[in-house]
Amino acid sequence: MPDKPLNVLFLCTHNSARSVIAESILNKLGKGNFRAYSAGSHPSGKVNPHALRLLQSLGYDVSGIRSKSWNEFAEPGAPVFDFVFTVCDDAAGEACPVWPGQPMTAHWGIPDPSRVTGSDLEIAAAFNETHRMLAMRIGVFLALPFKKLERMSLQSRLSEIGRMEGATSGQGTKAKAS
Repeated sequence: MPDKPLNVLFLCTHNSARSVIAESILNKLGKGNFRAYSAGSHPSGKVNPHALRLLQSLGYDVSGIRSKSWNEFAEPGAPVFDFVFTVCDDAAGEACPVWPGQPMTAHWGIPDPSRVTGSDLEIAAAFNETHRMLAMRIGVFLALPFKKLERMSLQSRLSEIGRMEGATSGQGTKAKAS
């Protein structure tokens, strides 16, 4: 594992469900080795209540979770990211801010559970499925031999993770590094 925690940013347009769930999963599973953050290009300003309910029911700490703009992380003094992952196709197609430190990027798009309509049970099932898919991707990510992989091999593995079961059709981030 790395000598210091690696910083990971999950991006989604509204930063209200998928990116927040991914942030929570990685902060729990990667504790001590990774520090996860989430943000959106057009944040909704609130976390989806179904996402909060799911995370709380699974024992995640939701005390610091909030919907925020990715501009917060492009300002001086913001964390320098080692990895930036988009989890929705809309954010993958947008031009991201310039991220200092040349983070590795990949698109891990999955369907938006907040677009599901129906009964409370159907909506909860969609959020559970989102959590399952993100936890699976993050589990594979955490198992990567970071110290042994060269940058190009690691980039290839990150892209493969984005094509796992349930992947949406996004083409990848246009995240820029300085």
